[in-house]
Amino acid sequence: MSPKHVIYKKLSRDKSVGVYMGKRDFVDHCDFVDPVDGVVLIDPEQVKGKKVYVMLSCTFRYGRDDMDVLGMAFRRDIFLSSRQVYPPLQDKERSVHTKVQEKILRKLGDNAYPFFFEFPDNLPCSVCLHPGPTDVGKVNNVKAFCAENQDEKAQKRSSVRLAIRKIQYAPDKGGAAPSAETTCEFIMSDKPLHMRVSLEKEMYYHGEEMNISVDIGNSSNRNMKDLSVSVEQVTNVVLYSNDKYIKTVAYEETMDTVPSGTSLKKVYTLCPLLDHNRERLGLALDGKLKHEDTNLASSSIVKDEVLKEILGMLVAYRVVVKCDRVCFSEVAVEVPFKLMHPKPDPGDEDTTDLVFEEFKRSYLKGVIGDDDESPAEP
Repeated sequence: MSPKHVIYKKLSRDKSVGVYMGKRDFVDHCDFVDPVDGVVLIDPEQVKGKKVYVMLSCTFRYGRDDMDVLGMAFRRDIFLSSRQVYPPLQDKERSVHTKVQEKILRKLGDNAYPFFFEFPDNLPCSVCLHPGPTDVGKVNNVKAFCAENQDEKAQKRSSVRLAIRKIQYAPDKGGAAPSAETTCEFIMSDKPLHMRVSLEKEMYYHGEEMNISVDIGNSSNRNMKDLSVSVEQVTNVVLYSNDKYIKTVAYEETMDTVPSGTSLKKVYTLCPLLDHNRERLGLALDGKLKHEDTNLASSSIVKDEVLKEILGMLVAYRVVVKCDRVCFSEVAVEVPFKLMHPKPDPGDEDTTDLVFEEFKRSYLKGVIGDDDESPAEP
């Protein structure tokens, strides 16, 4: 059987323009970002002498769309770039196309035009908060539309928008295995309590179990009890308000105790998964394409020279081990780690057969929506 390559296809309501893309995930490799490329198909009779533009946008949205009634800006375009593809100015004669673009151009004929965009290296990856009272998200879109000029407001019937994602994979080399410790002294006790928590490595993949080593030496005259081990997701919304969301995504409350003058060495196993937290609001998730599932947001990796404010949201993870009611106080140790996807094996772009996956439009009270991207029925 010949190899196949899925091509994502979406047409405007009046069929004047259509967008064809060989992929919708574009990888931030830290030192460079995959270029955004695709093909626009036009119908000259429907275009009627107008120009056709393609736009790449990255939008940060904070709060529900209907919250703007107070006149406050909850939506900001972080990045916006557009170019004219018809009549062609630059890309039609470009000598270097990707192999998938070349195949799409041959398949679609003379009315197909390629486009290319470069992601700035300081743009945020696609992350959103699990829908709730204060929705937060970063949305990347490729939009094609007909207009007299690029500043003209495009008619919905003559425009099409396809969501894409900017993602990061785990780096090839992780850091040293993290650990942290604390020593607590109590009133009326000559000797302290010492607790050390360590992980096997710094980088974990989504769905991978974590072995958490806990080493407690209780030389105090207090009994330690109510030991709990958890994984917390910490999301900082830095663009607007410096809001911080701390959500527990894996938890184990143990029956282990460490009486005075004893010690405990034990390994606990946790696995942070979205499947165990789907009913929880406020969790940061990797950007979701509407007909696909997603996962807990990957850890944010930020280059030193990039301003964190422009990234909108920063996601981090930590293991927290704590014990309560030790002389009416809490003893806790936090160990940070990274949670990401492994880098996939590079695929062969030179495929024999193209399979077009078309997205249907949504109908709501007779009005066509722009954002429904579930696959069309055969």
